Amino acid sequence: MATLALNSEITEPNRTCVQMNERSTLSTDLPCVISIKRYVDGRGWFSEIFHEKRLADIGITCRFVQDNQSKSKRRGTLRGLHFQMPPAQQAKLVSVSRGAILDVAVDVRKGSPTYGKFVSVELSAESGQQLFVPVGFAHAFMTLEDDALVTYKVSTFYSPKHDGGIRWNDPDVAFPWPMPETQIVTSDKDGQLPLLREFNSPFIYKGHPLGPLQQVNLG
Repeated sequence: MATLALNSEITEPNRTCVQMNERSTLSTDLPCVISIKRYVDGRGWFSEIFHEKRLADIGITCRFVQDNQSKSKRRGTLRGLHFQMPPAQQAKLVSVSRGAILDVAVDVRKGSPTYGKFVSVELSAESGQQLFVPVGFAHAFMTLEDDALVTYKVSTFYSPKHDGGIRWNDPDVAFPWPMPETQIVTSDKDGQLPLLREFNSPFIYKGHPLGPLQQVNLG
């Protein structure tokens, strides 16, 4: 289920993934859920989980250059809220190969009227849905099952010196994680990330405030 909660440098086009064409149906500087068609028969099903041209047809025109994968042993494992700083900023395309996660994107675009607000969606291997997270959003997920396997494409190579984020339990974001903090598994590094009020955002708002999570069927 997708949700929106209203809590309280100009980047290069191929990196921001915001180019729109005449067939675009999305504001692609905002997060969106992508549903992938499955071809089902007696053996099971088949799907094309990445199709560059079909993504371009809906306006997602960035080139994804790296695939990342994480396995989380325990339900309640939380990774985030992460982003990379310019000039190594990343858009992400997130999917689940095993299990299920609660996936979250927080608006950190300077000047945005929805700064600090978030959208979230449950992604699972069973549904096959994906979440596109554009530049300008902090990203996190919590595993909802043991041994969850998450894969995501990124539009820029990992750069340790540009690694950044905000605290997963930031009180100004106040995301309602579905487990008590004492049961959440996270890293020491994520627990020491700055608070939103301490963050001087380099991400520029371009006129599209965060609203209900967009959804599109991709062939």
